[in-house]
Amino acid sequence: MSDKKSLIIYFSRAGENYFGGDIKYIDKGNTEVIAEYISEITGADMFKVEPLKPYSDDYTECINEAKVRTSNHDAPIKENIPDITGYEVIYVGFPIYWGGMPEELYTALKGYDFSGKIIRPFTTHEGSGLSGVPGQLSEICIGAEIDEGLAISGSRVGDSKSDVNSWILRRRLDG
Repeated sequence: MSDKKSLIIYFSRAGENYFGGDIKYIDKGNTEVIAEYISEITGADMFKVEPLKPYSDDYTECINEAKVRTSNHDAPIKENIPDITGYEVIYVGFPIYWGGMPEELYTALKGYDFSGKIIRPFTTHEGSGLSGVPGQLSEICIGAEIDEGLAISGSRVGDSKSDVNSWILRRRLDG
């Protein structure tokens, strides 16, 4: 089920994560699992946005670090995303941090020409859904069409492949 020339840009974090009231350690971030599902279904290329300074594995420390990075708009990344000119569809995924995109995504996406691109956002969360993500992406991905997003609860990631498949199929049928 190949999509238009597609790229998945995602941020994900392993370590301690919050799951509906419990904190559990995971070896692979929830958003990375969803990104892999999308790649498997669509054949899209993948690029993982990684912070220059990794977040703590400790959940409480991580959320405090994320709050500071968001407040200061300071989140350098290890490397820039690849040239996007050859891509028609760009999936952008991340966990919801403090009501929206992690600051690392702002760093990664700023300065690119998104004219004529379709952005398909996906998030992992424990109650925030898509939050303000479509508006945030509209502000930074100037010229792009922001498509309907997908929000998956982190505690459901392992059972969500059919939801991801349905979302992708629905987007194809609509456009």
